[in-house]
Amino acid sequence: MINPVHRKGVFATSPLWNRKAIEGATVLRELAWRGKINLRGDPDDAKFLKAAANVLGAPLPLESGGTSAHDEMLIFWLGPNEWLVHCAQKQTQTLLATLAEKLAPFHHAATDVSDYYAVIELAGDDAADILARGCPLDLHARTFKAAQFAQTRFGNASIGLYKPDAESAFHIHVRWSFAEYVWDYLAQVIDTIERV
Repeated sequence: MINPVHRKGVFATSPLWNRKAIEGATVLRELAWRGKINLRGDPDDAKFLKAAANVLGAPLPLESGGTSAHDEMLIFWLGPNEWLVHCAQKQTQTLLATLAEKLAPFHHAATDVSDYYAVIELAGDDAADILARGCPLDLHARTFKAAQFAQTRFGNASIGLYKPDAESAFHIHVRWSFAEYVWDYLAQVIDTIERV
């Protein structure tokens, strides 16, 4: 369960606050709250790319599926001119202010979307097979590699799928409005597998 986070006078809680983590051969849990910033800019502008990399500590990935990382920061490629930046929750407002200052000479947009996505971890030897029940991607390790990110579908939900390392774990980025649906779908599949 994620603790409530106080933001701008409002307590925001995850839509999964009442879902208990599954800890067995397959693990299903919500990851801790992270700051999330949607960044847009011109990937053909070398000065913009350099300024963004200086602020973030890592280059913006420029290809589909690309990611980059620095310390607690993760950057995901969302499209030709769009990225999703994950940072420590307490850094979000400072990072937004720094991006606004350092990228001011460039056409860009940086928006706090922290309360737009929940991130669910699915881990275990059966994780890829479980995801395959609702996801059309080929998730075999030879195809969907470590540090890869893809936007796809899981059942009726649009998701972002990230493989943090070579192990059998996936991080599922899902809009809050679909978080319970994705969680319940995965939990039901896990329960079915474990009862067999």
